[in-house]
Amino acid sequence: MVFYKTEEEIELIRQSALILSKAHGEIALLIKEGTSTAALDKRAEEFIRDNGAQPSFKNYNGFPYSLCISVNSTVVHGMPSNYELNDGDIISVDCGVFYKGFHSDSAYTHPVGNVTEEVSNLLSVTKESLYLGIEKAVVGQRLGDISHSIQEHAEKQGYGVVRELVGHGIGRSLHESPEVPNYGKRGQGMKLQNGLVLAIEPMINLGTRYIVQEDDGWTIRTRDKKPSAHFEHTVVVRKDKAEILTTFDYIEQVKKQ
Repeated sequence: MVFYKTEEEIELIRQSALILSKAHGEIALLIKEGTSTAALDKRAEEFIRDNGAQPSFKNYNGFPYSLCISVNSTVVHGMPSNYELNDGDIISVDCGVFYKGFHSDSAYTHPVGNVTEEVSNLLSVTKESLYLGIEKAVVGQRLGDISHSIQEHAEKQGYGVVRELVGHGIGRSLHESPEVPNYGKRGQGMKLQNGLVLAIEPMINLGTRYIVQEDDGWTIRTRDKKPSAHFEHTVVVRKDKAEILTTFDYIEQVKKQ
């Protein structure tokens, strides 16, 4: 079942999303060579709880951490660990916040130090594909229009678009209907209506689209072991232009320092 949100509910998701976006900014401060991914997870949980919220991911289906941290060839659902970031790594930080009964969800892939031009382009195109998908999250369009925009932009650059993992509706539950694939055909799928809140999240591989799951039951990697990028916003379908509830502003401010 698809749940359309009232303006009051959207306001609560907006509040959740603000805490989440600020948490991403706090994490960005620590992303540098020599920092362990476990340290990022610890800071995220502290910040979220200090702001009266809960980490959405912690204990979700048994996941033991507040962040999904995916480095280099890890696509999504990577676990924080003692691994220390190295110059040239890329790191996807995926985080969710539960506040006043509602979830928000957002992800950002950071370069660590100096990354290759090839990898830098992957990050740029994946982020661009997110915003192209969001442009289609307006009343009267169809789900396939979002999916097609993401796929078209990424594949035009020769990248692989992960198909097994998708975006989703979000609200009182972290994952709600509908699923939002990052591939699809224009004009297909459900018609979008005002008040539908979606987490749109392209997962784009430098190589082929194929993935494998590690033995831990969570970590998803590219089959060819090439890097993968992941960006995500929580957005509301609106009449003329989608409303983006999460923001990367706090991350970008850190990067300018």
